[in-house]
Amino acid sequence: MTHDELLAAISDRTATVGVVGLGAVGLPLARTFARAGYRVLGFDRDSAKLARLAAGTGAPAHLGADFAAELLASGHFEIASDPERLSEVAAALVCVPTPMTREHEPDLSDVLAAAATLARWMPRGSLVVLESTTWPGTTRGPFSDAFRAAGRAPGGDVLVAFSPEREDPGRAIDPKSVPKLVGGTCARSASAAEALYAAAFERIVPVSSAEVAESAKLLENVYRAVNIALVNELKVAFRALGVDVGEVIDAAATKPFGFQRFAPGPGTGGHCIPIDPHYLAWAARAAGSAVPLVETATRVNASMPDYVVDRAEQALAARGQSLRGARVLVLGLAYKPDVDITAESPALAILEALRGRGAQAVYSDPHVAIAPASAALADDARGSIALDAASVARADVVLVVTDHAAFDWDLVARHARLVVDARRALESRLRGDARYFPA
Repeated sequence: MTHDELLAAISDRTATVGVVGLGAVGLPLARTFARAGYRVLGFDRDSAKLARLAAGTGAPAHLGADFAAELLASGHFEIASDPERLSEVAAALVCVPTPMTREHEPDLSDVLAAAATLARWMPRGSLVVLESTTWPGTTRGPFSDAFRAAGRAPGGDVLVAFSPEREDPGRAIDPKSVPKLVGGTCARSASAAEALYAAAFERIVPVSSAEVAESAKLLENVYRAVNIALVNELKVAFRALGVDVGEVIDAAATKPFGFQRFAPGPGTGGHCIPIDPHYLAWAARAAGSAVPLVETATRVNASMPDYVVDRAEQALAARGQSLRGARVLVLGLAYKPDVDITAESPALAILEALRGRGAQAVYSDPHVAIAPASAALADDARGSIALDAASVARADVVLVVTDHAAFDWDLVARHARLVVDARRALESRLRGDARYFPA
Protein backbone atom coordinates (compact mmCIF):
# COMPACT_ATOMS: atom_id res chain seq x y z
CA MET A 1 0.00 0.00 0.00
CA THR A 2 1.42 3.37 -1.01
CA HIS A 3 1.04 6.48 1.12
CA ASP A 4 -1.42 7.95 -1.39
CA GLU A 5 -3.44 4.74 -1.38
CA LEU A 6 -3.59 4.80 2.42
CA LEU A 7 -4.76 8.42 2.46
CA ALA A 8 -7.37 7.64 -0.19
CA ALA A 9 -8.68 4.64 1.81
CA ILE A 10 -8.91 6.80 4.92
CA SER A 11 -10.69 9.54 2.99
CA ASP A 12 -13.31 7.29 1.39
CA ARG A 13 -13.64 5.15 4.54
CA THR A 14 -12.65 1.90 2.85
CA ALA A 15 -9.73 1.55 5.28
CA THR A 16 -10.31 -1.09 7.94
CA VAL A 17 -9.34 0.14 11.41
CA GLY A 18 -7.98 -2.30 13.96
CA VAL A 19 -8.26 -1.56 17.68
CA VAL A 20 -5.84 -3.56 19.81
CA GLY A 21 -6.95 -3.72 23.44
CA LEU A 22 -10.69 -3.75 24.12
CA GLY A 23 -10.99 -2.12 27.51
CA ALA A 24 -12.16 1.21 28.85
CA VAL A 25 -10.11 3.02 26.16
CA GLY A 26 -10.28 0.69 23.18
CA LEU A 27 -14.02 0.03 23.18
CA PRO A 28 -15.12 3.71 23.08
CA LEU A 29 -12.47 4.33 20.42
CA ALA A 30 -13.80 1.42 18.35
CA ARG A 31 -17.32 2.83 18.61
CA THR A 32 -16.13 6.30 17.58
CA PHE A 33 -14.60 4.96 14.36
CA ALA A 34 -17.55 2.63 13.72
CA ARG A 35 -19.92 5.58 14.01
CA ALA A 36 -17.70 7.49 11.56
CA GLY A 37 -18.41 4.80 8.97
CA TYR A 38 -15.28 2.69 9.20
CA ARG A 39 -15.14 -1.08 9.40
CA VAL A 40 -13.50 -1.82 12.75
CA LEU A 41 -11.85 -5.04 13.89
CA GLY A 42 -11.30 -5.41 17.63
CA PHE A 43 -8.40 -7.47 19.00
CA ASP A 44 -7.45 -8.50 22.55
CA ARG A 45 -5.15 -11.15 24.07
CA ASP A 46 -7.77 -12.03 26.70
CA SER A 47 -9.82 -14.81 25.09
CA ALA A 48 -12.35 -14.80 27.93
CA LYS A 49 -12.98 -11.09 27.39
CA LEU A 50 -13.41 -11.65 23.65
CA ALA A 51 -15.97 -14.37 24.33
CA ARG A 52 -17.97 -12.10 26.64
CA LEU A 53 -17.87 -9.24 24.15
CA ALA A 54 -18.92 -11.54 21.30
CA ALA A 55 -21.93 -12.51 23.43
CA GLY A 56 -22.82 -8.83 23.83
CA THR A 57 -21.58 -8.51 27.40
CA GLY A 58 -18.27 -7.80 29.10
CA ALA A 59 -17.88 -4.07 28.47
CA PRO A 60 -16.89 -1.97 31.50
CA ALA A 61 -19.98 -1.11 33.54
CA HIS A 62 -19.74 2.65 33.02
CA LEU A 63 -20.19 2.14 29.25
CA GLY A 64 -23.61 0.59 29.81
CA ALA A 65 -24.96 -2.95 29.85
CA ASP A 66 -25.86 -2.85 26.15
CA PHE A 67 -22.65 -1.27 24.88
CA ALA A 68 -21.10 -4.39 23.33
CA ALA A 69 -24.37 -5.67 21.86
CA GLU A 70 -25.16 -2.31 20.27
CA LEU A 71 -21.64 -1.96 18.87
CA LEU A 72 -21.82 -5.41 17.31
CA ALA A 73 -25.30 -4.71 15.95
CA SER A 74 -24.04 -1.58 14.18
CA GLY A 75 -22.60 -3.72 11.42
CA HIS A 76 -19.33 -1.77 11.52
CA PHE A 77 -17.59 -3.67 14.32
CA GLU A 78 -16.32 -7.22 14.51
CA ILE A 79 -14.32 -9.06 17.14
CA ALA A 80 -11.28 -10.83 15.75
CA SER A 81 -9.49 -13.50 17.75
CA ASP A 82 -7.11 -14.60 14.99
CA PRO A 83 -4.10 -12.23 14.67
CA GLU A 84 -3.81 -13.20 11.01
CA ARG A 85 -6.82 -10.97 10.42
CA LEU A 86 -4.56 -8.00 11.02
CA SER A 87 -3.64 -8.47 7.38
CA GLU A 88 -7.01 -6.80 6.62
CA VAL A 89 -6.17 -3.69 8.64
CA ALA A 90 -4.90 -0.45 7.10
CA ALA A 91 -4.63 1.41 10.42
CA ALA A 92 -4.16 -0.09 13.88
CA LEU A 93 -4.73 1.78 17.13
CA VAL A 94 -2.97 0.28 20.16
CA CYS A 95 -4.78 0.75 23.51
CA VAL A 96 -3.11 -1.74 25.83
CA PRO A 97 -2.13 -1.29 29.51
CA THR A 98 1.17 0.33 30.48
CA PRO A 99 1.49 -0.55 34.18
CA MET A 100 4.52 -0.31 36.46
CA THR A 101 6.87 -3.02 37.60
CA ARG A 102 7.30 -3.66 41.33
CA GLU A 103 10.33 -1.37 41.11
CA HIS A 104 8.08 1.47 39.85
CA GLU A 105 9.56 1.35 36.37
CA PRO A 106 7.63 1.26 33.07
CA ASP A 107 6.28 -2.11 32.00
CA LEU A 108 5.94 -2.05 28.22
CA SER A 109 5.40 -5.79 27.82
CA ASP A 110 1.86 -5.43 26.45
CA VAL A 111 2.88 -2.58 24.15
CA LEU A 112 5.83 -4.49 22.73
CA ALA A 113 3.80 -7.70 22.34
CA ALA A 114 1.19 -5.77 20.38
CA ALA A 115 3.87 -4.20 18.18
CA ALA A 116 5.48 -7.58 17.45
CA THR A 117 2.12 -9.05 16.41
CA LEU A 118 1.29 -6.06 14.24
CA ALA A 119 4.71 -6.19 12.61
CA ARG A 120 4.15 -9.79 11.64
CA TRP A 121 0.69 -9.47 10.11
CA MET A 122 -0.14 -5.92 8.98
CA PRO A 123 0.22 -4.94 5.31
CA ARG A 124 3.26 -2.91 4.33
CA GLY A 125 2.61 0.81 4.21
CA SER A 126 -0.09 0.67 6.90
CA LEU A 127 -0.44 3.04 9.87
CA VAL A 128 0.06 2.11 13.53
CA VAL A 129 -0.83 4.58 16.29
CA LEU A 130 0.06 4.02 19.92
CA GLU A 131 -2.57 5.44 22.30
CA SER A 132 -1.29 3.94 25.57
CA THR A 133 0.22 6.43 28.00
CA THR A 134 3.98 6.12 28.16
CA TRP A 135 7.27 8.00 28.52
CA PRO A 136 8.58 10.37 25.84
CA GLY A 137 10.55 8.43 23.24
CA THR A 138 8.61 5.16 23.47
CA THR A 139 6.90 5.46 20.09
CA ARG A 140 10.04 6.34 18.18
CA GLY A 141 12.21 4.01 20.30
CA PRO A 142 11.08 0.62 21.71
CA PHE A 143 7.72 0.56 19.92
CA SER A 144 9.25 1.26 16.50
CA ASP A 145 12.15 -1.07 17.28
CA ALA A 146 9.70 -3.98 17.35
CA PHE A 147 8.88 -3.24 13.72
CA ARG A 148 12.54 -2.85 12.80
CA ALA A 149 13.24 -6.24 14.36
CA ALA A 150 10.65 -7.75 12.03
CA GLY A 151 12.21 -6.10 8.97
CA ARG A 152 9.66 -3.27 8.81
CA ALA A 153 11.27 0.14 8.44
CA PRO A 154 9.30 2.90 10.24
CA GLY A 155 8.49 5.73 7.88
CA GLY A 156 8.38 3.38 4.91
CA ASP A 157 7.14 -0.14 5.52
CA VAL A 158 5.05 1.08 8.47
CA LEU A 159 3.96 4.53 9.57
CA VAL A 160 4.16 5.01 13.34
CA ALA A 161 2.49 7.78 15.35
CA PHE A 162 1.26 8.58 18.85
CA SER A 163 -2.14 9.94 19.87
CA PRO A 164 -2.83 9.75 23.61
CA GLU A 165 -6.14 8.49 24.88
CA ARG A 166 -8.17 11.01 26.86
CA GLU A 167 -10.85 8.80 28.33
CA ASP A 168 -12.35 9.64 31.73
CA PRO A 169 -14.43 6.61 32.79
CA GLY A 170 -17.81 7.59 34.16
CA ARG A 171 -17.86 11.04 32.60
CA ALA A 172 -20.84 11.48 30.26
CA ILE A 173 -19.06 12.92 27.25
CA ASP A 174 -18.81 11.72 23.66
CA PRO A 175 -15.14 10.87 23.01
CA LYS A 176 -15.28 12.42 19.54
CA SER A 177 -15.85 15.86 21.12
CA VAL A 178 -12.57 15.69 23.08
CA PRO A 179 -9.71 17.32 21.12
CA LYS A 180 -7.31 14.66 19.86
CA LEU A 181 -3.55 15.22 20.04
CA VAL A 182 -1.63 13.65 17.14
CA GLY A 183 2.15 13.42 16.80
CA GLY A 184 4.03 11.44 14.16
CA THR A 185 7.51 9.99 13.97
CA CYS A 186 7.89 11.41 10.45
CA ALA A 187 5.93 13.66 8.10
CA ARG A 188 4.18 10.72 6.39
CA SER A 189 3.05 9.13 9.65
CA ALA A 190 1.83 12.50 10.92
CA SER A 191 -0.24 13.21 7.80
CA ALA A 192 -1.82 9.74 7.82
CA ALA A 193 -2.66 9.83 11.53
CA GLU A 194 -4.07 13.35 11.27
CA ALA A 195 -6.27 12.32 8.35
CA LEU A 196 -7.55 9.24 10.18
CA TYR A 197 -8.46 11.01 13.41
CA ALA A 198 -9.90 14.02 11.61
CA ALA A 199 -12.42 11.68 9.99
CA ALA A 200 -13.79 10.55 13.37
CA PHE A 201 -13.11 13.37 15.86
CA GLU A 202 -14.48 16.90 15.88
CA ARG A 203 -11.07 18.49 16.45
CA ILE A 204 -7.53 17.25 16.12
CA VAL A 205 -4.50 19.05 17.51
CA PRO A 206 -1.38 18.23 15.46
CA VAL A 207 1.91 18.58 17.33
CA SER A 208 5.43 18.50 15.97
CA SER A 209 6.39 15.00 17.11
CA ALA A 210 5.33 11.86 18.89
CA GLU A 211 7.51 12.96 21.82
CA VAL A 212 5.50 16.16 22.28
CA ALA A 213 2.24 14.18 22.29
CA GLU A 214 3.68 11.62 24.74
CA SER A 215 4.90 14.41 27.03
CA ALA A 216 1.59 16.31 26.87
CA LYS A 217 -0.28 13.23 28.05
CA LEU A 218 2.08 12.84 30.99
CA LEU A 219 1.71 16.53 31.83
CA GLU A 220 -2.09 16.27 31.84
CA ASN A 221 -2.06 13.46 34.39
CA VAL A 222 0.89 14.66 36.45
CA TYR A 223 -0.84 18.05 36.77
CA ARG A 224 -3.81 16.30 38.34
CA ALA A 225 -1.64 14.11 40.56
CA VAL A 226 0.29 17.08 41.94
CA ASN A 227 -2.83 19.14 42.65
CA ILE A 228 -4.60 16.20 44.28
CA ALA A 229 -1.53 15.71 46.46
CA LEU A 230 -1.65 19.40 47.39
CA VAL A 231 -5.22 19.26 48.70
CA ASN A 232 -4.55 15.89 50.35
CA GLU A 233 -1.59 17.38 52.20
CA LEU A 234 -3.55 20.49 53.11
CA LYS A 235 -6.50 18.53 54.52
CA VAL A 236 -4.12 16.99 57.06
CA ALA A 237 -2.54 20.35 57.90
CA PHE A 238 -5.84 22.24 58.10
CA ARG A 239 -7.34 19.53 60.31
CA ALA A 240 -4.43 19.97 62.72
CA LEU A 241 -5.14 23.70 62.66
CA GLY A 242 -8.83 23.16 63.39
CA VAL A 243 -9.94 24.36 59.95
CA ASP A 244 -12.32 22.48 57.65
CA VAL A 245 -10.57 21.83 54.32
CA GLY A 246 -13.87 21.44 52.46
CA GLU A 247 -15.00 24.90 53.44
CA VAL A 248 -11.57 26.28 52.56
CA ILE A 249 -11.75 24.77 49.07
CA ASP A 250 -15.31 26.05 48.61
CA ALA A 251 -14.16 29.53 49.57
CA ALA A 252 -11.10 29.49 47.31
CA ALA A 253 -13.15 28.20 44.38
CA THR A 254 -15.19 31.41 44.33
CA LYS A 255 -12.18 33.15 42.77
CA PRO A 256 -12.97 33.37 39.04
CA PHE A 257 -9.34 33.13 37.91
CA GLY A 258 -6.05 31.54 38.95
CA PHE A 259 -7.61 28.67 40.90
CA GLN A 260 -8.92 25.26 39.84
CA ARG A 261 -10.83 23.08 42.25
CA PHE A 262 -9.41 19.69 43.26
CA ALA A 263 -10.93 17.48 45.95
CA PRO A 264 -9.00 15.57 48.62
CA GLY A 265 -9.68 11.87 48.99
CA PRO A 266 -8.39 8.47 50.09
CA GLY A 267 -5.67 8.37 47.42
CA THR A 268 -5.52 8.14 43.65
CA GLY A 269 -6.50 5.19 41.45
CA GLY A 270 -7.06 4.06 37.90
CA HIS A 271 -4.62 3.37 35.09
CA CYS A 272 -3.19 6.91 34.87
CA ILE A 273 -2.91 9.18 37.92
CA PRO A 274 -1.04 6.78 40.25
CA ILE A 275 1.20 5.48 37.45
CA ASP A 276 2.09 8.32 35.08
CA PRO A 277 4.16 10.31 37.62
CA HIS A 278 6.39 7.24 37.96
CA TYR A 279 6.80 7.09 34.17
CA LEU A 280 7.85 10.74 34.08
CA ALA A 281 10.20 10.39 37.05
CA TRP A 282 11.81 7.30 35.50
CA ALA A 283 12.29 9.03 32.14
CA ALA A 284 13.70 12.14 33.80
CA ARG A 285 16.22 10.08 35.79
CA ALA A 286 17.23 8.19 32.64
CA ALA A 287 17.93 11.57 31.00
CA GLY A 288 20.02 12.74 33.95
CA SER A 289 17.35 15.05 35.35
CA ALA A 290 14.82 14.87 38.18
CA VAL A 291 11.25 15.89 39.08
CA PRO A 292 11.32 16.12 42.90
CA LEU A 293 7.95 17.89 43.14
CA VAL A 294 6.29 15.12 41.15
CA GLU A 295 7.93 12.42 43.25
CA THR A 296 6.87 14.13 46.47
CA ALA A 297 3.29 14.38 45.21
CA THR A 298 3.32 10.68 44.41
CA ARG A 299 4.43 9.86 47.95
CA VAL A 300 1.74 12.12 49.45
CA ASN A 301 -1.03 10.45 47.45
CA ALA A 302 0.34 6.98 48.22
CA SER A 303 0.21 7.79 51.96
CA MET A 304 -3.51 8.60 51.96
CA PRO A 305 -4.86 5.03 52.41
CA ASP A 306 -2.85 4.69 55.64
CA TYR A 307 -4.08 8.11 56.74
CA VAL A 308 -7.69 7.02 56.22
CA VAL A 309 -7.11 3.89 58.31
CA ASP A 310 -5.44 6.06 60.97
CA ARG A 311 -8.61 8.16 61.10
CA ALA A 312 -10.71 5.02 61.53
CA GLU A 313 -8.45 3.91 64.37
CA GLN A 314 -8.70 7.35 66.01
CA ALA A 315 -12.49 7.42 65.62
CA LEU A 316 -12.83 4.03 67.27
CA ALA A 317 -10.36 4.96 70.04
CA ALA A 318 -12.48 8.02 70.84
CA ARG A 319 -15.22 5.53 71.71
CA GLY A 320 -12.95 3.27 73.69
CA GLN A 321 -12.70 0.67 70.93
CA SER A 322 -9.72 -0.86 69.18
CA LEU A 323 -9.35 -1.28 65.43
CA ARG A 324 -8.04 -4.77 66.06
CA GLY A 325 -11.04 -7.05 65.90
CA ALA A 326 -13.38 -4.22 64.82
CA ARG A 327 -15.95 -4.90 62.11
CA VAL A 328 -15.32 -2.45 59.27
CA LEU A 329 -17.67 -1.95 56.34
CA VAL A 330 -15.82 -0.35 53.42
CA LEU A 331 -18.13 1.44 51.01
CA GLY A 332 -16.70 1.27 47.50
CA LEU A 333 -13.97 -0.85 45.94
CA ALA A 334 -13.77 0.91 42.56
CA TYR A 335 -11.24 3.71 42.26
CA LYS A 336 -13.82 6.40 41.48
CA PRO A 337 -17.61 6.84 41.59
CA ASP A 338 -19.96 4.94 39.29
CA VAL A 339 -17.42 2.70 37.54
CA ASP A 340 -16.34 -0.91 38.08
CA ILE A 341 -12.59 -0.32 37.62
CA THR A 342 -10.44 -1.36 40.58
CA ALA A 343 -6.98 -0.78 39.05
CA GLU A 344 -4.74 0.89 41.63
CA SER A 345 -7.83 1.68 43.73
CA PRO A 346 -7.00 3.16 47.14
CA ALA A 347 -9.66 0.85 48.56
CA LEU A 348 -7.32 -2.09 47.94
CA ALA A 349 -4.53 -0.47 49.96
CA ILE A 350 -7.03 0.46 52.68
CA LEU A 351 -8.23 -3.14 52.94
CA GLU A 352 -4.63 -4.33 53.18
CA ALA A 353 -3.91 -1.84 55.97
CA LEU A 354 -7.10 -2.79 57.82
CA ARG A 355 -6.23 -6.46 57.67
CA GLY A 356 -2.66 -5.70 58.76
CA ARG A 357 -4.01 -3.99 61.88
CA GLY A 358 -6.30 -6.89 62.74
CA ALA A 359 -9.66 -5.47 61.61
CA GLN A 360 -12.44 -7.62 60.19
CA ALA A 361 -13.21 -5.94 56.87
CA VAL A 362 -15.99 -6.47 54.36
CA TYR A 363 -16.99 -4.26 51.46
CA SER A 364 -20.04 -3.18 49.51
CA ASP A 365 -19.87 -1.96 45.93
CA PRO A 366 -22.81 -2.11 43.49
CA HIS A 367 -20.40 -2.19 40.54
CA VAL A 368 -17.80 -4.71 41.79
CA ALA A 369 -19.43 -8.01 42.68
CA ILE A 370 -16.18 -9.90 43.35
CA ALA A 371 -12.99 -8.34 44.69
CA PRO A 372 -9.82 -8.77 42.63
CA ALA A 373 -7.27 -11.29 43.84
CA SER A 374 -5.09 -8.46 45.15
CA ALA A 375 -7.72 -7.35 47.68
CA ALA A 376 -6.69 -8.18 51.26
CA LEU A 377 -9.95 -9.80 52.34
CA ALA A 378 -10.80 -13.01 54.11
CA ASP A 379 -11.78 -15.77 51.69
CA ASP A 380 -15.41 -15.60 52.83
CA ALA A 381 -15.55 -11.80 52.40
CA ARG A 382 -14.40 -11.47 48.78
CA GLY A 383 -17.88 -10.71 47.47
CA SER A 384 -19.73 -7.42 47.80
CA ILE A 385 -22.32 -7.51 50.57
CA ALA A 386 -25.72 -5.89 50.32
CA LEU A 387 -25.94 -2.38 51.71
CA ASP A 388 -28.94 -2.51 54.03
CA ALA A 389 -29.87 -1.42 57.52
CA ALA A 390 -28.56 -4.66 59.05
CA SER A 391 -25.14 -4.58 57.36
CA VAL A 392 -24.64 -0.93 58.26
CA ALA A 393 -25.73 -1.34 61.88
CA ARG A 394 -23.55 -4.45 62.28
CA ALA A 395 -20.36 -2.54 61.49
CA ASP A 396 -18.36 -0.91 64.26
CA VAL A 397 -17.32 1.68 61.68
CA VAL A 398 -18.43 2.45 58.12
CA LEU A 399 -15.54 3.64 56.00
CA VAL A 400 -16.57 5.66 52.91
CA VAL A 401 -13.95 5.22 50.18
CA THR A 402 -15.92 5.61 46.94
CA ASP A 403 -19.03 7.78 46.73
CA HIS A 404 -21.14 5.82 44.24
CA ALA A 405 -24.45 7.48 43.36
CA ALA A 406 -26.15 4.09 43.79
CA PHE A 407 -25.43 3.99 47.53
CA ASP A 408 -28.36 4.84 49.81
CA TRP A 409 -26.65 7.57 51.80
CA ASP A 410 -29.74 8.32 53.88
CA LEU A 411 -29.80 4.70 55.02
CA VAL A 412 -26.11 4.87 55.99
CA ALA A 413 -26.67 8.10 57.91
CA ARG A 414 -29.60 6.61 59.83
CA HIS A 415 -28.05 3.30 60.85
CA ALA A 416 -24.26 3.74 61.08
CA ARG A 417 -22.75 3.67 64.55
CA LEU A 418 -19.65 5.49 63.34
CA VAL A 419 -18.65 6.92 59.94
CA VAL A 420 -15.19 7.75 58.66
CA ASP A 421 -15.73 9.58 55.38
CA ALA A 422 -12.85 9.95 52.92
CA ARG A 423 -15.13 11.44 50.24
CA ARG A 424 -17.28 13.82 52.32
CA ALA A 425 -20.28 11.97 50.91
CA LEU A 426 -22.20 12.21 54.19
CA GLU A 427 -21.05 15.65 55.28
CA SER A 428 -24.37 17.36 54.50
CA ARG A 429 -26.26 14.73 56.49
CA LEU A 430 -23.93 14.19 59.46
CA ARG A 431 -21.89 17.36 59.86
CA GLY A 432 -21.65 18.09 63.59
CA ASP A 433 -22.83 14.58 64.51
CA ALA A 434 -20.55 12.86 67.03
CA ARG A 435 -20.62 9.75 64.85
CA TYR A 436 -19.02 11.54 61.90
CA PHE A 437 -15.28 11.73 61.20
CA PRO A 438 -14.20 13.23 57.85
CA ALA A 439 -10.99 11.74 56.51
